[in-house]
Amino acid sequence: MSIYTRYFKRLIDFLGALAILVLASPLLLVSILLLSVANAGKPFFVQQRPGLNGRIFKIIKFKTMNDKKDKSGLLLPDSKRLTKIGFWIRKLSIDELPQMINVLKGDMSLVGPRPLLVDYLELYSEEQNRRHDLRPGITGWAQVNGRNTLDWKTKFEYDVWYIDNCTFRVDLKILVLTVVKVFKSEGVSSNESVTMERFLGNN
Repeated sequence: MSIYTRYFKRLIDFLGALAILVLASPLLLVSILLLSVANAGKPFFVQQRPGLNGRIFKIIKFKTMNDKKDKSGLLLPDSKRLTKIGFWIRKLSIDELPQMINVLKGDMSLVGPRPLLVDYLELYSEEQNRRHDLRPGITGWAQVNGRNTLDWKTKFEYDVWYIDNCTFRVDLKILVLTVVKVFKSEGVSSNESVTMERFLGNN
């Protein structure tokens, strides 16, 4: 672990997240009001995710999909549950802003491999599991190189590359590219779904 990742990265994360929360507070308030209306008073989505060294934490995001179910009691497909306001919040990546709270708490970093589902932990290869050697990020190397359009194998290769090459210069490059991607709305959905398909293992 380098001096940057051991000491300076966490400081930059804290100050950066604090500044973003303050500057984006009007946008956050408007989003909370709109999503409260769209989701019956539930603007936030909270879910357990694995963080540094696989430690479980609760990630906070804006809730962009409703909880509508079919006649069998199963949730409808993502495409049918994505609300109109949720579509735009996802398209502009506003749904990620509440995760700044996770960054302040030390659960996450501004830049790092995206935290995925807890269910996936037992499906990773030893190499893929290295993605938990650093704090997960709001954005990352995989996100600026395709995001949800990438297949899982490539996504994990990008994650591990970041673990091995994390520097201030790389983080700065990823942050700049993230801003560009947000403005272009690239990679928000996979080729077949409004969200990324589930990871089913390496076989």
